[in-house]
Amino acid sequence: MLELKEKILSDGEIIEPDILKVDSFINHQIDPKTYRSIAKEIKRRFAGEKIDKILTIEASGIALGLALSYELNDIPVVFAKKGTSKTVNDDLYTSEVYSYTKGTRYIACVEKKYLNENENVILVDDFLADGNAMLGLVDMCNQAKAHIVGCGIIIEKGFQKGHQKLVDLGYRVESLAIIESFENGKIVFK
Repeated sequence: MLELKEKILSDGEIIEPDILKVDSFINHQIDPKTYRSIAKEIKRRFAGEKIDKILTIEASGIALGLALSYELNDIPVVFAKKGTSKTVNDDLYTSEVYSYTKGTRYIACVEKKYLNENENVILVDDFLADGNAMLGLVDMCNQAKAHIVGCGIIIEKGFQKGHQKLVDLGYRVESLAIIESFENGKIVFK
């Protein structure tokens, strides 16, 4: 997606050899115009698929889920919470997830009443690196016996293994911008 790649090049910042910071339009401040374009492109790529629900993980995936919901006639968006709280009951699907960016493990959870057997679910997230967040969502969908339509990703780090892990499990992955490498402080797209 050319518009997204241009936005990444103009506003993205490499903060470590393999970490891209896109806080000015995705992860901290949200650019609604960019999100509308992203959601329209994910909708286009999954045209013809029956989608009943959008599943993501907090927090950065929520804006994408909501933008995509608007494009898909307001279907429900469910986001896996990181950890539990007093407002979440014990009837949960859970999966342990390792965050590459934060270097920590956490339990992601979705209340069972929000993810149902035979629902057609699209998984979405802002980044795909090693695939741990997506694999956690896959695990929860499998527990619910929901059907995964595919994975919609804003930015993929193509030099990491997440994409291949998901494909090897039989899932469709649609990434809008795939970074092949970071070379000499510059982003190289696939």
